[in-house]
Amino acid sequence: MVRWIIIAALSLGIAGTAFWGYQEHQEKNAILIQAENTYQGAFHELAYHMDLLHDEIGTALAMNSDKSLSPQMVEIWRLTSEASSNVGQLPLGLLPFNKTEEFLSQIGDFTYRTAVRNLDDEPLSKEETETLQNLYEQSAEIEHELRKVQHLALENNLRWMDVQLALADEDQQVDNTIIDGLKTVEKSVEGFSESNVDSPIIGTSSKEHKYLFLSDKKEISESEARKISQKLFNLEDGSNIKITESGDGADLPMYSASYTDGDFHAYMDLSKQGGHPISLLVNRPIGEKQISLNEGMEKAKQYIEKLGYEDMVLFQSSEYGKTGAYSFLHSEDGVRVYSDALEVKVALDNGEILGITARNYLMNHKERDIPEPKLSASEAKEVVNSKVDIKEEFLSIIDNDLGEEVLTYEFLGVYGDDTYRIFINAMDGKEEKIDKLGGSEVNYAIN
Repeated sequence: MVRWIIIAALSLGIAGTAFWGYQEHQEKNAILIQAENTYQGAFHELAYHMDLLHDEIGTALAMNSDKSLSPQMVEIWRLTSEASSNVGQLPLGLLPFNKTEEFLSQIGDFTYRTAVRNLDDEPLSKEETETLQNLYEQSAEIEHELRKVQHLALENNLRWMDVQLALADEDQQVDNTIIDGLKTVEKSVEGFSESNVDSPIIGTSSKEHKYLFLSDKKEISESEARKISQKLFNLEDGSNIKITESGDGADLPMYSASYTDGDFHAYMDLSKQGGHPISLLVNRPIGEKQISLNEGMEKAKQYIEKLGYEDMVLFQSSEYGKTGAYSFLHSEDGVRVYSDALEVKVALDNGEILGITARNYLMNHKERDIPEPKLSASEAKEVVNSKVDIKEEFLSIIDNDLGEEVLTYEFLGVYGDDTYRIFINAMDGKEEKIDKLGGSEVNYAIN
């Protein structure tokens, strides 16, 4: 009897130990996963902030207005602070990364000193402008190297916890793709001397308000919403479309329509007032490309005309895989209105519409009394930095930083290897906004 009691006690002890070990293992795994997620988030944010930092320094170089330059310097200073914070969250305590931190700190000091002084009385000197140009080139190099590390980490599913373990093991020869990549980043910064910094779609409304275009439209019923959905989903039978209605108190009363059939998925938000599609998304397998990007644009233009959107002009187009993405602006008497924008996505296998986003147009389109510009195009052009090579010009209405619509001259120009949209107030010559256009994506894959 005693023997069986001892066996039972030992069995319970073994089971308890196993359970305790399992719990310890689970807790350890949870901690490792949390740390890995923190490291992953910090690194991807660092790469993102370096992208933005490079763009914002380039925007500052293209500016020719001290009133605009001062807040731009504040923005650059903010981004350097964010990037420095991201570096501090990485497991780099045992890996020298002080040169990059020092570089970010020096950019922050330079831009902060510049931002807080009165640039009207003390504008940027020639030496400071050259410093800004150097920072632009150097930030591009760091951005490029970080993106390479990011690509390798995602391509090979690399873990940051392995970096920390490799750094902590002093007896082990460190051979880690991420570590090697970060050492390259640090080496690229090492040559930057301290004298670098010791010497010295934009334009759309961001305000939420009632949907102006829908204010006087009649409400549609659920059955009418189903018919509209059936037509826009391009279905012969709409009985299986699921319709849900927004709840009381919604900013915009609407119906949501969804439909699934195998690999075909369609979803749409439809305004109750007027039955206008706010957003439409169709997800289906796309075959081989059969039509060009320009032919896709014609399909998109015909589509929005059928929906009742008049006087829309193409703003920009992009090709992603086998789809074309097109942005349109409303044109009123030859003036492009940025707030009245919509986007359309087209399948380039057969020209079918895969998506539309019309929220900006529905929220902002209204009758406008557009004034005559007080400045001529040539007078506005004189405000633009003389180093910018202007290629195109338009009259445009954009929303300024206060959310007010302003009439501007829009200049599409090139500075160095980058292209910018520069908006000059057509009434008083103020430099309202500068938008750096994205170039083609660099392939970071290593052959």
